[in-house]
Amino acid sequence: MILATLHRRENWGEPLAHIAQAWLTLLDRFPDTALLLPLHPNPVVRQPLQNWLGKHPRAHLVEPLDYFQLVGALQRCHLLTTDSGGLQEEAPALGKPVCILRETTERPEAIACGAAQLVGTDTPTLVEAIGRLLQDSVAYGQMAVPRYPFGDGTAAQTIREILAHTPKLT
Repeated sequence: MILATLHRRENWGEPLAHIAQAWLTLLDRFPDTALLLPLHPNPVVRQPLQNWLGKHPRAHLVEPLDYFQLVGALQRCHLLTTDSGGLQEEAPALGKPVCILRETTERPEAIACGAAQLVGTDTPTLVEAIGRLLQDSVAYGQMAVPRYPFGDGTAAQTIREILAHTPKLT
């Protein structure tokens, strides 16, 4: 399963059409693959995606997921395609490869550590990059390793220890 999220204004219009076409092409090329796409409530995103993908039997367009449902979907998916900054931060910790549907990102740490790749919105580029992760187990395995470029979840404990050993100011 490919988990997909899409909402950024920069991807409205033509980029949205290119991304949808890439997903359709991938679904046609990989008959054992499904797409789970929680639809953003904005009709500028929702309506075109419903029109383009809504009739495909393996494109599962669903209402927005709550946080726990989204994390569960992220845990179960094979890879993530997204323009969401938050998911770029969470997926690496779960060992899920991230294909970033943007031309730039404010989270280059995920790319630098090998957990994500910036793939843009060009249909052939998307099909090639995502397709490679679906069929090349070595390429997939290189990205599908839990990594913590945004912290390992121990910040509170580290701060507590530092404060416990810091002399009090008077």
